[in-house]
Amino acid sequence: MSSDAKPLLTKLLTHAGVPQDSSVPWGIQVHNDAVWNRVLNQHNLGLGESYMDGWWDCDAIDEMFTRVLTSDLEGQIRPSPQLVFMAVKSMISNSQTMQRARKNAAHHYNIGNDLYTKMLDKRMIYSCGYWKDADNLDAAQEAKLDLICRKLGLEPGMTLLDIGCGWGAFLEFATQRYGVTAVGISPAAEQVKIASQRCADLPVEIRQADYREVRGSFDRIVSIGMMEHVGPKNFKRFFKACDELLAPDGMMLHHTIGSNSTTQHGDAFMDKYIFPGGVIPSLSQLSKSSQSRFVIEDVQNFGPDYDRTLMAWHENIENAWDDLPNYDERFRRMWRYYLLSCAGGFRARSLSLWQLVFRREGRFPRYDAPR
Repeated sequence: MSSDAKPLLTKLLTHAGVPQDSSVPWGIQVHNDAVWNRVLNQHNLGLGESYMDGWWDCDAIDEMFTRVLTSDLEGQIRPSPQLVFMAVKSMISNSQTMQRARKNAAHHYNIGNDLYTKMLDKRMIYSCGYWKDADNLDAAQEAKLDLICRKLGLEPGMTLLDIGCGWGAFLEFATQRYGVTAVGISPAAEQVKIASQRCADLPVEIRQADYREVRGSFDRIVSIGMMEHVGPKNFKRFFKACDELLAPDGMMLHHTIGSNSTTQHGDAFMDKYIFPGGVIPSLSQLSKSSQSRFVIEDVQNFGPDYDRTLMAWHENIENAWDDLPNYDERFRRMWRYYLLSCAGGFRARSLSLWQLVFRREGRFPRYDAPR
């Protein structure tokens, strides 16, 4: 172990308000001193993997991360060669080609519907809820679906395309409540299976497809938790596809996690274990990629609602763990680290949740976004 790793990192953690071997829930208990060198060399990947391996524990990982991110602890550590390599690789390769996108989606969304059934709300919605007037996860997710429908101005008879439709919850809601006819696409076979069953008696067509394969014209386009999987190298191609698919007087909404900084690569831990190829976009990336095709009519940020959503998912998983025999303890620790570290990111406001409404340039009525 580097003789510098432990004193450097413990000093930074103390400055961030994260003590060792303390009774406070956000303090850490180290079981293997090799963790310090591993974190210094690999940053969040080393921190996450060492937690999975049982090298350290923390009763409130979410609050620990909030404190670490608020104090910009990682910014005070030099990037490791591995992280530099990852950044360079992302500049010269496209991790979200059509073939890779299918594999990336399968890695996360095909791991088992039993896990998601226990974790998510009754509609199986795997994106941020809207907690403005909600007091439970089911209500927050339904409020989010209705907010999107109202922002899009859905009316009976309209045609709707849902890019990355998940398990079909929004399609079911929009067709039943607002009378639209819809097409939903997802590259993940397990999602397509359930979405097809859920929407079997509705005016909905579910396709296992990539957005680059879709043809047709739609009055409205929506993506909910999809933009994070598009990849910076594909943003312009994504908006070009939307331009080709959206009716001349159409409107679209993209619901996405957002980053305060522009980057070409994702977090190393998330890329390896959770969302391969995923990159959280910045507003400047989305604005630049869509310009000359679309006008951004509205941006709403309710990032703190994702903190609350993630904590509800974590509670659901912990309460249901005995009913999930197909996952071992290492997976459980990985999943816990994923959910709680993300909650800390939103709590520290280093991550945002945006809903962006787009229309084309031209003479259109004033747009006032519902809230």
